[in-house]
Amino acid sequence: MKTELLKVRDVARSFYGVHALNGAGFDVRAGSITGLIGPNGAGKTTMFNCISGVIPPESGRIEFDGTDITGWSPDAISRRGLVRTFQIARGFPKLTVLETLLLHGDDQPGERLGIALLRPGRAREREQELTDRAHDIARRLKLDHVIGNLSADLSGGQKKLLEIGRALMGRPKLVLLDEPVAGVNPSLGRDIADRIRELAGPDLSFLVVEHDMEIVAQLCDRVIVMAAGRHLTEGTFDEIMQDRTVQDAYLGRTA
Repeated sequence: MKTELLKVRDVARSFYGVHALNGAGFDVRAGSITGLIGPNGAGKTTMFNCISGVIPPESGRIEFDGTDITGWSPDAISRRGLVRTFQIARGFPKLTVLETLLLHGDDQPGERLGIALLRPGRAREREQELTDRAHDIARRLKLDHVIGNLSADLSGGQKKLLEIGRALMGRPKLVLLDEPVAGVNPSLGRDIADRIRELAGPDLSFLVVEHDMEIVAQLCDRVIVMAAGRHLTEGTFDEIMQDRTVQDAYLGRTA
């Protein structure tokens, strides 16, 4: 029986009097790939920002892995095991793929002066562990053949995969994916979805915002629909596509 890894309850957030989130809530089950969809202005990005700590909710509760993380800072949430990617891949263009992955590895004792000076062996051991993990992640994402290339020289799709790899270096339990195939050709988008599907398992879940319905259908076990800052409905992809309220939210009510 799957348990809820993420619980969002009655979250509200407004900007200059406009309600981006108006009592929204949903659950994400452990071991799942859950889609979060809705028309433009539904509040999806604001929800991601509240969950990941980029902005605090004005009210409501966000619980992750049994802990109330409402209002926590992004770094504290990330250390807890919840990380996010961004629609536009972020990084340092003059770093290689390997260096980019290593930069986001967790628990780097070599960054602390005392350990670097007094326990250099431990620092070198940890660096090797992170290097091995980076190579493994690159292989799983099919980036191993470009691991020595500069990040700036990657294709758009490869940058999307590197953004996912960056998130995986912290050993997360839940990754929030913000439009992981936006801007790439359909064939590569399907390949990216395949990589995400291969990565998901009992110890790694995904919550995905995506506008490409073909990818949502291919990728997601369950789909949550938002509209006007609220939870509208949820179910399998086929169920929500047959739902009249979803059709109205996307297309408008016909006469």
